Amino acid sequence: MKIAIIGTGYVGLVTGACFAELKHRVVCVDNDASKVRALKMFKVPFYEPGLEEMVRRHARNGRLSFSTQISSAVKNSDVIFIAVGTPPKENGEADLTGIESVVRAIATSMHSYRLIVEKSTVPVDTGRRVQHTIETNKAKNVPFDVASNPEFLREGQAIHDFLHPDRIVIGVESARAEKILRQLYADIPAPLIVTDIKSAELIKHASNSFLALKISYINAVARVCEAAGADVERVAEGMGLDGRIGRTFLDAGIGFGGFCLPKDLDAFVGISQKLGYDFGLLKEAKKINESQKELFVRKIENRLWNIKNKTIAVCGLSFKPNTDDMRFAPSVDIIALLQQLGARIRACDPQATKKAKGLLKDVVFCRDVYEAARGSDCLIIVTEWNEFKEMDLKRIKKLLKQPIIIDGRNIFDPALLEAMGFSYVCIGRTSK
Repeated sequence: MKIAIIGTGYVGLVTGACFAELKHRVVCVDNDASKVRALKMFKVPFYEPGLEEMVRRHARNGRLSFSTQISSAVKNSDVIFIAVGTPPKENGEADLTGIESVVRAIATSMHSYRLIVEKSTVPVDTGRRVQHTIETNKAKNVPFDVASNPEFLREGQAIHDFLHPDRIVIGVESARAEKILRQLYADIPAPLIVTDIKSAELIKHASNSFLALKISYINAVARVCEAAGADVERVAEGMGLDGRIGRTFLDAGIGFGGFCLPKDLDAFVGISQKLGYDFGLLKEAKKINESQKELFVRKIENRLWNIKNKTIAVCGLSFKPNTDDMRFAPSVDIIALLQQLGARIRACDPQATKKAKGLLKDVVFCRDVYEAARGSDCLIIVTEWNEFKEMDLKRIKKLLKQPIIIDGRNIFDPALLEAMGFSYVCIGRTSK
């Protein structure tokens, strides 16, 4: 099929490249001319394993192209996916001005039937507003359909998640739209769930909010474990073997970050509020998540005694491994709290240093974990990159002023590190 993707951010570019992988012909459109020029030279604006190679391959074979012209893309495509950003407003609600602007441009460019698909994460009832906007701006008698097809991509694993998903959700209001989307995804062996548009819109927010709730729950359990002298890793293992619960997202630590979970949690609370329901459960999940960062800093302070004038090696800046995404990254707040207490920061990250330099002030950015550890009073783990899991601990011990590791992601065995002579602090675990 001929597909237009409006928006070349994280979701749009991954979606476009993966549809090209499925042998569809794709044009990705963005109003940022400099970004489009870079993409034409195969320069991807963010780090995602395998994406740059996929973009290069399909741009060269002609299945993937880039443009700044919405009108041309709409005229030459069968299906148009809207994948522009929906950033949070100050009150947590999604800002849909970008969606509205794109929808108007699509409507005025249509001269025959088109299927317009919401790919961006949007509040329930956005589909109806999109339909109304197209109806009032399109040429007379031009048929169209609107559909919802929420994405479930994890940064760092996005290509795998697109090509091997747990499920594909399509929200449609016509048999024609359903048929087109079934054909579009025909080569992906996954359950395809067909719903109405409003249900599809809600599935995305409900899913991400539940994952956030699950993370906050295990972090609350970790606090109980610490107070009782239990091990949250063993507790999570015992819980996770229950098929009704599952082990994923039951990793205690400093909480969730990134663009999706915090944004979607706030948005779902706001959506529920507008519909007359006070979703207090999700408010508490957010409260627990925010307090995890403060708890982590208190652990550092308790082990160092005084933080003022101490040098701290921060391992990990991106919100999760295998991405350079710094949006809502816990590292930003943790470093700010440490600096308020007078700490000097030496930081390293395998991919996010360039973006972190634009966000963090008075930080010494280091080439690797060994440079960060040299002369530092302690080392803290903020992001669980494999590079940190596999670091030479004997070398680290020699480089640190004091053999102290405070681990916000529980990547090491407490008994092993203490046997090596480290003072090791983690989340919800003991060395017993």
